[in-house]
Amino acid sequence: MVELTRTVRFCLNGPVNGDQAPPRHNGFAAWPPMRGLGRFYQMHVRCRGEVDPVTGYFINIKQIDQAVRATGLPFLERIIQESPDTSLIAMGTLMRRLVDSLQPVLDQSVVQVRLDLTPFYNLTIGNRDMDHVIVRQQFDFSAAHRLHVDELSDEENREVFGKCNNPSGHGHNYRLEVALRAPVRDDGQVLNVEDIDALVDDVVIEKLDHKNLNVDVPQFEGLNPSVENIAKVIYEMLTPVIGDELSLEEVSVWETEKTMCTYSGPGAKVVAQA
Repeated sequence: MVELTRTVRFCLNGPVNGDQAPPRHNGFAAWPPMRGLGRFYQMHVRCRGEVDPVTGYFINIKQIDQAVRATGLPFLERIIQESPDTSLIAMGTLMRRLVDSLQPVLDQSVVQVRLDLTPFYNLTIGNRDMDHVIVRQQFDFSAAHRLHVDELSDEENREVFGKCNNPSGHGHNYRLEVALRAPVRDDGQVLNVEDIDALVDDVVIEKLDHKNLNVDVPQFEGLNPSVENIAKVIYEMLTPVIGDELSLEEVSVWETEKTMCTYSGPGAKVVAQA
């Protein structure tokens, strides 16, 4: 079995189907394209199945594109048009219905759907757990640190950490993503993004932003503030305060645009990308 994920970008600012639909020229940017003031989304559809031994395909990506545009887009457009206040749309129900609408046209192969509502906020639902949605939101903070291990000599520290061992320290503009597993409530709603923002701001951002991690943050006393340890510390800061109904899936921290680390709890691997 393999799992294939396809990303479909689209804008909802006019008719999706019929003769009025605009011609497709730039699917990378979005189709339908942005015209005037509209809504831009990305939908990531993950499908699972066996590879055809002749073609090497499990599924043709055009099938996924067509399925999203034939079912997902009209559904979202209708929901938006019929809702006098789109902030009240039951997003848990919406995510379930997206999966249900795609399954028949993709031979019941859909295992996960993720909807990017902004470039930094998205919802994910899996076909094996339609009672929960993974809510991801991103944040930023600035902090200084110095990478140094007392057990190593000054020369060994310089060799291992290079410029990051500068005695005066150095700084980063960090990007943080928090992923919470939230139940779909009886009314079809899920966790409000404002609640995530307030929680993370109070528990993490206020304690790390514009701080020297080595000096100002007790969690790093005796702990080298590498991006790996920063992700782990933030996870441990959040875990005790997220409440009984929620669970913390993972924490990801970008030290730069090219270096990111994800921590998903005790016993799980720390995944770093550089």
